[in-house]
Amino acid sequence: MSEDIRPARRAGRRGPEVRCRTARAPGPPHEAPPPLTVPDTGAVGELEVEVAMVRGESAVVVVTGEIDLRTADTLCARLVEARGEGPRRLVVDFAAVEFCDAAGLGALVAARNRIMVSGGEISLARVRPAQLRLLRITGLDRLFAVHPDVAAALAEHDSSTTSR
Repeated sequence: MSEDIRPARRAGRRGPEVRCRTARAPGPPHEAPPPLTVPDTGAVGELEVEVAMVRGESAVVVVTGEIDLRTADTLCARLVEARGEGPRRLVVDFAAVEFCDAAGLGALVAARNRIMVSGGEISLARVRPAQLRLLRITGLDRLFAVHPDVAAALAEHDSSTTSR
């Protein structure tokens, strides 16, 4: 009693037609093009996370490269490591970040959560417009203080220290 029940099609409406045409010119068999070779520069897709400066309870961490699924764990680990070295506040300089996807955003949130447990905090500086848009779309701009430059981030950190 298993009948295949399908909805009736409307009269006069045709389903989409999909056609695949591979026209070949007459002559010898078609050869595949040679494989595309991309020069290996060694830097494409790499991520560098470096503490550039420590001032009081603040450290500037410069991130360079691409933050994606492959490099997100490295970012998280290095930020947590930088916090473990002493400075309570991290200013993450994003000026040299070429690309950041959802995995990168997740790594930032994970690092923030781990750093906050020990009383630390993270702010972002010099975030590129496309990445700033991602932060706004995801609501992460409310989770992280975002500054136009490193000096503004450090000034905010300094003013929050003196107001205590």
